[in-house]
Amino acid sequence: MVNPSPASFWTQANALLRKNLTYQRKHIWTNVRLILVPLFLCLILLAIQQVLDALMKGVSDMSNCGGNVTLPGGICPIPNPPSLPPMLQIPQHELRSVKTDFFSYKDLPDKLCRETGSCPVTILFTGDKLPLGKALSANIFSTSFVVNSSDLLPTLANNVLGSTEAAGEDNYEDPGIASDLPIYSIQPSCSANSTWPLSLGQIQTAVKCVQGLCLWRNNSVEVNDELFKGSWRGNPAGMPNEIVAAYDLMSTDRKNFNVTIWYNSTYNDEFATGQALKLVRVPRSINLISNAYLKFLKGPGTRILFEFLKEVPKEETKMNQDIASLLGPLFFTWVVLLLFPVILTSLVYEKQERLRIIMKMHGLGDGPYWMISYAYFLTISMLYVISLVGFGSAIGLKYFRRNDYSIQFVFYFIYSNLQISLAFLLSSIFSKVKTVTVIAYILVYGTGLLGSFLFQKMIETQSFPEEWILAMELYPGFSLYRGLYEFSQYASRGNGMKWQDLSDSGMGEVFCIMSVEWFLALIVAYYIDQVFTSGKHPFFFLVNLFKSPSSLPRRPTVQRLDSKRVFIDMDKHDVTQERESVQKLRNEGSTGHAILCDNLKKVYPGRDGNPPKMAVRGLYLSVSSGECFGMLGPNVIYCCVFFAALDDRTPQTVIWNSFGSGFGHMQGYEQSIHEHGRMPAARLALGDANRKGTSSLLRST
Repeated sequence: MVNPSPASFWTQANALLRKNLTYQRKHIWTNVRLILVPLFLCLILLAIQQVLDALMKGVSDMSNCGGNVTLPGGICPIPNPPSLPPMLQIPQHELRSVKTDFFSYKDLPDKLCRETGSCPVTILFTGDKLPLGKALSANIFSTSFVVNSSDLLPTLANNVLGSTEAAGEDNYEDPGIASDLPIYSIQPSCSANSTWPLSLGQIQTAVKCVQGLCLWRNNSVEVNDELFKGSWRGNPAGMPNEIVAAYDLMSTDRKNFNVTIWYNSTYNDEFATGQALKLVRVPRSINLISNAYLKFLKGPGTRILFEFLKEVPKEETKMNQDIASLLGPLFFTWVVLLLFPVILTSLVYEKQERLRIIMKMHGLGDGPYWMISYAYFLTISMLYVISLVGFGSAIGLKYFRRNDYSIQFVFYFIYSNLQISLAFLLSSIFSKVKTVTVIAYILVYGTGLLGSFLFQKMIETQSFPEEWILAMELYPGFSLYRGLYEFSQYASRGNGMKWQDLSDSGMGEVFCIMSVEWFLALIVAYYIDQVFTSGKHPFFFLVNLFKSPSSLPRRPTVQRLDSKRVFIDMDKHDVTQERESVQKLRNEGSTGHAILCDNLKKVYPGRDGNPPKMAVRGLYLSVSSGECFGMLGPNVIYCCVFFAALDDRTPQTVIWNSFGSGFGHMQGYEQSIHEHGRMPAARLALGDANRKGTSSLLRST
């Protein structure tokens, strides 16, 4: 008795799980290599870390430091950092602003001064009140260079000093203070041979006079234009015309001090590869305009002295660089993304080999297929990630140990779901496994390299807009890299990332972006699958909202009907006539017919929890030699096999799992199905590519 009830959800889950496990078993060595890759990378990081620690142990020997503080900012302790005079950042004499064809201002010095090295340094002023600007610019520079060696720093503070060398990464030393480099004293005018010796600790240097030129501009637009064109990239001639600083006095008056300061930020080397950001000499610019305003209000005797810059004392620097935190974002991006080709190729393989269609014919609906497949891939992904984090923690990688495990779990859980959703989405585009494999691995390694050499540089560039970083994180690969980068930064600081740190890092926005993309990708992927694969109407989800859903046009679909509910009138005239004709021909022993079928029946046994299927209740057919014969039916595969059996009469390959009972006759062959259950058939005329799949389908249906 055929049971028409569909298989339960767990029966379908069991069958699909066994199918997935069979596929993975066929690719067992690929899976072994996939699992060994993260473990191998973790072992490499551990080995590099141990070798580096051994090397740094010898380099970090403090026995040679003693009381020597001539290595500021290095590995030696500095209990008493030096006091450094504050200076302005001034350009080299060949880079200073002069008259050019692309500048319309006539108050700049002639460019011949570059040949003699006598070009002044220029400061621009603008604001609402021109008289105030002239008064402040007249008070900004000192008119002479006077120092007292017994009280050096306070007397140096009365002078405006500058250096052509960029500042360092810290204030333990100043690259502009060296024996072979002069320090410049900026004055309204300089006399001939204006050079003075200066002793700063153990360094003997000289102070040279350089003229300071204060120029007025009508508004901030003109100042911005002149500063932009002063860069070699901002003018057609490619000629540098650098300005020391610029001040916008805006609404400043005797009761209100409101100033905007421009400075040259290119000296911090923020775009230099492999270097830390340098400091910029902005504090002295702020002090200059403040003192000029105080002189304007209270007279020349009132000022705020900016005597020195000084770092805090430091202990010895231990060279214990965490390699996992340094290389982790790149390596672990590759490790996590390696699951993407596995999931995507598995889905495309089902599409390429028509396994999805076969599973539908076995009774596996779209809902159970999506739920079971999604849960299977999610389980595999989480086991993969848990093994990675567990193994990395077991061997002592600080990258995993220092960061909160719950944050790591949530991060990897969200991204794994996003990755699976994207795999379902992209599987609807591709139909060949080889093509999708190449593209997937290009995405894996390309994402890691772009993240390390492009995206990370933009994150670390303070002037890069946050909006652009947020836009780049919309690409799932970059959002993954940003999360791994934040883990590495907090691990290298020693305390690791905690839940309270989400608002201070980029991890919070990464969580939001990935969560939204996860649901959107999953919904879009399911919609595309239902419309383009299952043949549903584009607005199928709105059908239940209407009272008459039949009013919506629907695309033709293949529907599975209950074999017990299909009613066939066996007493119709044509059916009765064909049955009588077949029985008569059998009784007469006629040999003039190419095909003769008498009451052929077929019930496919239930497998994998599916109920038996009634394929044929009774088939009566007589086809004369030379007669043109055609067949229509809901299952095109059976029709194709039947025609193929009729077309080619060389009995070389038996692949047709035929009827269970009855009598079948082909010209030259006659067999009782009661005895053997199958009849000889010809080679299937569907092409070699589909023969194996169709044969497998018919055997297992």
